[in-house]
Amino acid sequence: MPARISTPISILIIQEEHQHLASIMERMLSFVRSLQEVNSNVDLSVFRAMLYYIGQYPERVHHPKEDQYLFAKIKDRTHQLDVELDTLTEQHAKGELLAHRLLDALHAYEFGGIDALPHFRTLVEQYAHFYFAHMRMEEERILPVALQVLNDADWNIIDTAFLENRKMMDDEGQRYHYDQLYSRIMGATPGPQ
Repeated sequence: MPARISTPISILIIQEEHQHLASIMERMLSFVRSLQEVNSNVDLSVFRAMLYYIGQYPERVHHPKEDQYLFAKIKDRTHQLDVELDTLTEQHAKGELLAHRLLDALHAYEFGGIDALPHFRTLVEQYAHFYFAHMRMEEERILPVALQVLNDADWNIIDTAFLENRKMMDDEGQRYHYDQLYSRIMGATPGPQ
């Protein structure tokens, strides 16, 4: 199969959404580290905003498109990634559960005090590690193979799904809402340390 001349729009969308998610993860790590500082006056609603963003955008918008279109098309063309794709799909399902655990740990810290901070910090670190590894597998293992095995017709279907998703979000004003939320989070939290 000849190499594609241009990168499919769906890959560009996935990479952009991964960059946003990576930024959120870095901010989560910085946020939880700042809680250890003496006289830390941190607004916990910012962390809730991070969890809301993750729960609403990647979990409900990004992951379903990967599972239903990208991963399914790859499985139609090759079985060399079946184990990895099944693992990623399981991780998509697990991500929401992990986010709920983070919210519980945040509440334990907020209402239980400083003694709950180590557990909260550990869960945030595990969650960030989980998502960084997940995105790395998609970008370093899955996308290169997808570029090799999928044809133009496959990419047209995948691209249409990712673009339609964005169009629907724009029509409802949700894309703007998520972009605003992302900007608020970036502005309210320190960058990686």
